[in-house]
Amino acid sequence: MKKLLGLLLIGLFILSACGRPDSGGTTSENGETSGETFTIRIAHLVPEEQSSHIAAEAFKKKLEAESDGRLKVELYPNGQLYGSDREAIEAVQLGNVEMTIPAVAAMASFNDKFQVFDLPFLFNNNEAAYKALDGELGQELMADLENNGIKGLVFGENGFRHVSNNEGPIEVPEDMDGLKMRTLESPLHTDTFNAFGANASPFAFGELYTALQQGTYDAMDCPISLYYTNKFYEVQDYLTLTGHVYAATALLVNDDFYNSLPEDLQSLVMEASEEFRSEQRELAQQQDAEFLEKLKAEGMQVHELTDEQRNEFREAAEPVYTKYEEQIGKDLIDQALAANE
Repeated sequence: MKKLLGLLLIGLFILSACGRPDSGGTTSENGETSGETFTIRIAHLVPEEQSSHIAAEAFKKKLEAESDGRLKVELYPNGQLYGSDREAIEAVQLGNVEMTIPAVAAMASFNDKFQVFDLPFLFNNNEAAYKALDGELGQELMADLENNGIKGLVFGENGFRHVSNNEGPIEVPEDMDGLKMRTLESPLHTDTFNAFGANASPFAFGELYTALQQGTYDAMDCPISLYYTNKFYEVQDYLTLTGHVYAATALLVNDDFYNSLPEDLQSLVMEASEEFRSEQRELAQQQDAEFLEKLKAEGMQVHELTDEQRNEFREAAEPVYTKYEEQIGKDLIDQALAANE
């Protein structure tokens, strides 16, 4: 039913696309037109209580208030329109919606260079990730997206990804042998878990809960906030805080749409995007701490790796760096690793 509703909504929006931007502008009581108006539809996967959506609500409020009604923002969370980040990015690329907030891992399907952020154990902490994403490396990759018809505004945060399963505690790579592991729609993520010994394959996030419930998959990985807000604790018993990948998100807009905005509205969108980034990251870290305690209260058995155990996973992941070095570029990998210094 949810999928059917999403398809119907998509059809309606495509039919109405010729009305975006809206013609005629806004009219005051004396009949004067204040300028052309624009509607921004933001489609994303996470539920309403997750940090990205909460920050998107503030983004909407700012744009609508400070544009004097020339910008209208419509939010479509929880996979209402698209069941995967890849589909949502394609929709932005084609102009079927104006914006999305995908996991950066899904962007590698559109631009190989973004795979650098999927490399396991790349960043030691949040601060190193921010240094790389907000610095020269991240801005270079965002600019490169314009070749794909997409403008990257800012990077947000889902947090470090961790592994869960239904078979037992995972403390060393051997504990993953043969596990049916769901991964993001990224070959690099799939190769990483296969290197750990799992039987890994990609699967759309929007249908993952049902797949776990039905036993199609034994294991998965995602940030703490998504474990809680999507109620994966109902279908996963064991959680190991592996922190194997820092999961960034990105605020993306259709490049043609952005360039069609008057300069003052472009500036407002960029200002609101930077505020979105700060608010969303702060809230994401707060939610990580809060939701981890709630996951424990819901009955998930949580395990933390020792330094020695983490190093075993690092060593098991080394072939992934070797395989993707040429494709990503050694210079980009070295630039990202340098953020840890």
